[in-house]
Amino acid sequence: MKLPQSLGRQFNLFWAGSAVSNVGDRITTFVVPTVMIFALHSSALEVGIVAMAQYLGIPLIGPIAGVLVDRWDKRLTMVACDLIRLAAVAAIPVAYWLGVLSTPLLFGCVAAISAATIFFNVGALVAVPAAMDQAQLVRAYSRLEGTRSVTEVAGPSIAAGLYSALGVAALLVDAASYLISATCFRYMRPWGVKATLQGSVWSRLTLGFRLNWADPVLRRVSVAAITLNSGGPIFVTVLPILAYQGLGLSVGAFGAAMSVAAVGALLGAVVAPKIAGRLGAGRTMAWALLLHCLVGLGVLTAPALPAGPVIAVTMGCYGFFMSCINVCSAPIRQSRMSADNQGVMHAAFRTLTWGIIPLAAFVGGLGVNLLTAPLGILDAARWTMAGGTILAAFSFVSAIRLQPLLDQADRDRAAAAAPVAALADTPS
Repeated sequence: MKLPQSLGRQFNLFWAGSAVSNVGDRITTFVVPTVMIFALHSSALEVGIVAMAQYLGIPLIGPIAGVLVDRWDKRLTMVACDLIRLAAVAAIPVAYWLGVLSTPLLFGCVAAISAATIFFNVGALVAVPAAMDQAQLVRAYSRLEGTRSVTEVAGPSIAAGLYSALGVAALLVDAASYLISATCFRYMRPWGVKATLQGSVWSRLTLGFRLNWADPVLRRVSVAAITLNSGGPIFVTVLPILAYQGLGLSVGAFGAAMSVAAVGALLGAVVAPKIAGRLGAGRTMAWALLLHCLVGLGVLTAPALPAGPVIAVTMGCYGFFMSCINVCSAPIRQSRMSADNQGVMHAAFRTLTWGIIPLAAFVGGLGVNLLTAPLGILDAARWTMAGGTILAAFSFVSAIRLQPLLDQADRDRAAAAAPVAALADTPS
């Protein structure tokens, strides 16, 4: 069997740090709502509020994150972000043991993790293209997406097992993962441009939004992502409420279903580059957006069909197409931007497209809360998730024209390069 080609020490350290951190992230994502439902007996609205905190920092500090990260040492920024997240995650079990854990405290801890993650992700997005050639980017993102998907396969089962054995102390495993991640980034070489960019903070901040809107490809990707994130977080926020309170699944059964589901995301990460190579990255992304949303309607078949398999199959397909979206999106956007503007472009994109997520998460919890009285918790969760999924499916409308624009850009580059190539071939 042919082993995958190495992408170099710099990428391998980044890959290892990201992988370990992703495992911890899966534990937190699984354990926090589980603690709220079983230990704190929180309502659907409270679950939605804490889910909102996970993304609240994006519209508040997202715009300036790219400006600041462009001016900072990006490697040390990522190390600092890991240490901040370590402290915020560790505070949750400590508060629980002291008897002071509450929804407001969870909100604060999750918001702090979110804020650090915003700065971390901007540095990470700049790190990948800085560590390798443009031709390697799709392969690198496929590898990162594949690893993320592997952690999603193992993560929920690991989280369920740890929670069953340790309770809220399972979050200490997540805290330890951030320490390992920080160590990996500490040994990377510095990357990217630092403190050489001209202009005020305000001019750099607004530049990121102008770049995303002025470029026709970036504009379509942004509109598609905003539409997707208007409905998708509703689905994800309500899922544990559906599983635990609507369908009566145990923590172990839900963890196992989510791990089986993540196999689909892993498969998507593996095959997405091949699909994109055949159909084009823009066309692959557009159809993946539509199918990612439509398969979410599979949750409506529970409880007529067994709940665990329904969640596993539905989320497996959901994750497959999400991986295809992720593998294609970043290279498409990075191909449209020079290296010195990558940070502000990515930060503005995150702000534009993820800024809607806190509201969507809140709407998910609120929707279940309002519909439970007339419909019951099961149907309230099912129809709230279905509504969010249908809304997100309209992302396809903006993305369907991506491929013609990318093809035209390739033709323009080829035409511009032709005279240079001809001049180089002319005998002196």
